[in-house]
Amino acid sequence: MSTATKPTVATVWLDGCSGCHMSFLDMDERILILANAVDVVYSPVVDPKEFPASVDITIIEGAVSSVEDAHKAELIRARSKFVISLGDCAVTGNVPAMRNPYSPKELFERAYVENATEPADANARRMKLPVVGVPALRPHATPVHEVIKVDLFVPGCPPPADAIWFVLTELLAGRVPDPSALTRFGK
Repeated sequence: MSTATKPTVATVWLDGCSGCHMSFLDMDERILILANAVDVVYSPVVDPKEFPASVDITIIEGAVSSVEDAHKAELIRARSKFVISLGDCAVTGNVPAMRNPYSPKELFERAYVENATEPADANARRMKLPVVGVPALRPHATPVHEVIKVDLFVPGCPPPADAIWFVLTELLAGRVPDPSALTRFGK
């Protein structure tokens, strides 16, 4: 971690519901203490659009479901000293992985053709599936550690704010935490 300046922290949201980020924000007033101790350099809750060249701690929420997610994960690993897989989707694939029995083509046809209410005629079957602005899906949604090396796993759906606080404060104190007493899968 940086010694000359405050340690840098990034949070990333891949394929998930943002519940882990909501839990992060649920640290309430402790988030102000954290804000004084670190520089949040990238997150869906701040403005920067590009992942920084070097980050001390990166927290990844969500499964790797698209080609774009995999690319982001690889970039994050290359630019991060310590990577945390936060929440059951990042740790196991969880809800995003429920799509795994189906091909990406089957998923898109179900969502955009079979469930379409307009137009309700035979032409609906000939509709083109959306491709512009829609990242290509990988064959399966996977946990983050199947794509990159992860340094710490924090399960939970979402993990409680107390577990996130514990993990971050322990890392900032130079210790690798064991969050198992504060969270578990689905908790």
